[in-house]
Amino acid sequence: MTLAPPPALIGIDFSCAPTRRKPITVARGRLAGSVLRLEASQALPSLAEFEALLAEPGPWVGAFDFPFGLPRGFVDAQQLGSSASAVMHELLRRCATRMDFRALVDAWGNTRPSGQRLIHRATDGAMPGVSSTSPLQTRYVPVGFMYFEGFSRLLRAGVHVPGLHEGDTARTALEAYPGLLAHELAGRRSYKNSSEPDRLIARKDIVDALEQGRTRLGLRLKLTHAQREALVDDASGDRLDAALCLVQAAWASTQPRYGLPAAVDPIEGWIVTA
Repeated sequence: MTLAPPPALIGIDFSCAPTRRKPITVARGRLAGSVLRLEASQALPSLAEFEALLAEPGPWVGAFDFPFGLPRGFVDAQQLGSSASAVMHELLRRCATRMDFRALVDAWGNTRPSGQRLIHRATDGAMPGVSSTSPLQTRYVPVGFMYFEGFSRLLRAGVHVPGLHEGDTARTALEAYPGLLAHELAGRRSYKNSSEPDRLIARKDIVDALEQGRTRLGLRLKLTHAQREALVDDASGDRLDAALCLVQAAWASTQPRYGLPAAVDPIEGWIVTA
């Protein structure tokens, strides 16, 4: 009997408006036992190149750093639908652009009490001590725009999104959040958007821990010397975030139901490893 090859693994640090200076960053790897080898890193300076990645034939499992769902409270209030795919289709019908999506969120938020405008999903706070940004946030860290541009393209590409959308099971997309692993390895220390010594040291500590397998996921990241230096020296943290997503994809690929809970809210979705 010929065994099927293990799936290719992809970790994606997403940008809703990629450019050559701020591209979508991709980490590719393969898992052998408990060792995850980083095979390549890519920079995608356009959403068209991201769409081409999604169209690559499988088998592959990808972990994507953007929300796959919206908070149920917002969805129900706006009567957007009863599944993540239905919600996105209705949003695209109502909102021609991501700025229209911001206007929809703002109009709803302006009717809410202060502090209850950018509500969260259950998965956003599922890990003690760390919380991901609300998918309704369209300023500062524009996670809402990432949802609007990213998840719509997953659906259009026909990939499989476990618990949310039935698609081509040879191409499986999971919602990731690199901050979960980063918090486990570096605590509340910041490691991104600066070349200052403290953040460089934080990136180095995270990379060291990934190489040694010192995470609850039990995988060791295999790097060349050049790859290690690239992860540590990238002051943006985007290369490291893509690698963290890659580790999450690798772990999920070995788990029943990709490690997702037995019951995933079909509107909100779930962050893998949360």
